[in-house]
Amino acid sequence: MNLVKRWNAQGGYGEALSIGLPLVVSMISNTAMTFTDRIFLGNYSLEALGAALPANVMAFLFLSFFMGVSEYVNVFIAQYTGACRPESVGRALWQGIWFCIPAGLFLASLGFIADPLFQLGGHPEELRRLEVVYFQILTVGSLPCLLGLCLSNFFAGRGLTKPVMLISVGGIFINIPLDYCLINGVGPFPEMGIAGAGLATVIGFIVPLIVYMVLIFTPRNERKFKVLSGWRFDRKLFGRFLKFGLPGGVQFFLDMFAISFFVFIVGRFGAVELASTSAVFSIYNLAFMPTIGLHVAASIMVGQAMGDGNPDRAAFATHSVLHLALAYMCVMAVVFWVMPEYLLNLFRASGDAGADFDAVLQMGRTLMRYAAVFTVCDAVVIVYMGGLKGAGDTRFIMLVMGTASIASIVIPMLVLSWLGITNIHWPWLFLLIYVIVLAVIFTARFIRGPWRRIDLIGRGDGPEMG
Repeated sequence: MNLVKRWNAQGGYGEALSIGLPLVVSMISNTAMTFTDRIFLGNYSLEALGAALPANVMAFLFLSFFMGVSEYVNVFIAQYTGACRPESVGRALWQGIWFCIPAGLFLASLGFIADPLFQLGGHPEELRRLEVVYFQILTVGSLPCLLGLCLSNFFAGRGLTKPVMLISVGGIFINIPLDYCLINGVGPFPEMGIAGAGLATVIGFIVPLIVYMVLIFTPRNERKFKVLSGWRFDRKLFGRFLKFGLPGGVQFFLDMFAISFFVFIVGRFGAVELASTSAVFSIYNLAFMPTIGLHVAASIMVGQAMGDGNPDRAAFATHSVLHLALAYMCVMAVVFWVMPEYLLNLFRASGDAGADFDAVLQMGRTLMRYAAVFTVCDAVVIVYMGGLKGAGDTRFIMLVMGTASIASIVIPMLVLSWLGITNIHWPWLFLLIYVIVLAVIFTARFIRGPWRRIDLIGRGDGPEMG
């Protein structure tokens, strides 16, 4: 099929961009907030920059399981939309809400175990103190984060991704200025350092949540989607939601566990290794997070096609998204390869403190080369995983991610730690092997096509009663 036909076809480039581009912008907005947060902290102190990554990764590690489950509301809404059953959209949304509320409260309680948790990392006392503060604040923000993500699926699952984009972009104008002021103590704001960064992030979760609630729970949406009357707990639908959503949560958790383990072991190598890894990860997110927008787009398009009983269109849509993701990631890989110094110097502190950054810059140049190769392989993983999730093939994804993370990252990193090897090349080589293994397996799985036979919403059961 030529480029013009593929652009205009259902499930083609045009539709993929129409759904995916607002999500990409949304992810860029979220990444921009995280990226500027790292820059502000790097300019504030090297210790704050070093502490931000392990604390953020650990907070996200616990959050990731519940995010992976709650975001699966997106697929249910997409499949109900494709099956022309809008009256089930509100019930599906509420099952996600009933999951998120206790999950968020549980995550907030993790702040009580922060100190012994970060003692396991073996980091210096000053670094550990900062890690604990940042982690405690982020866990308090877990509930509004989860609820906001869940409610965003009301729009995204139906392919209406522009509201999600506008709300995310609007968050930039609140979060970034507030982040800078609270870290550095500008104007009426106190100087809070890394605690200010965490507080600004939590406020950045609360404001979008309020906006989503105002936009969703309206009489108009009630008439079509039953967003108010569908509030009751539906045991059958909730069970189906957990059946397909829990493996997605476990998969996300295992992936984040592997990355968290990677970061904590690297943190034992030394302050320079941790700071350079933190900077490179922050830069890599510029490529990774927008592609997550395409991952979600693939899930939506596949979900709608499968809800309509059309797996061929689902495969076509997935490959349309893959072509776009590869084009973008290849560009980012070239940028990472040819201009690492420019990107890394964004994290250099001003004044005399910047001299300490020279060693970070030298090591970071090499790590940026690994990140360049990593981005291209990751595009394949992210898109095919999105397609498989949209069809409901979440158990396979969970098993593969769990096995690959343990075999490719956790066990090799334990061996490195046991042998006392502190060469930074080895951890990054293991990370690269991990993503290559995933790319090969998910490609083979999607092409073989067992996902085509999965019935996510029970089309053969007839209409579900509320």
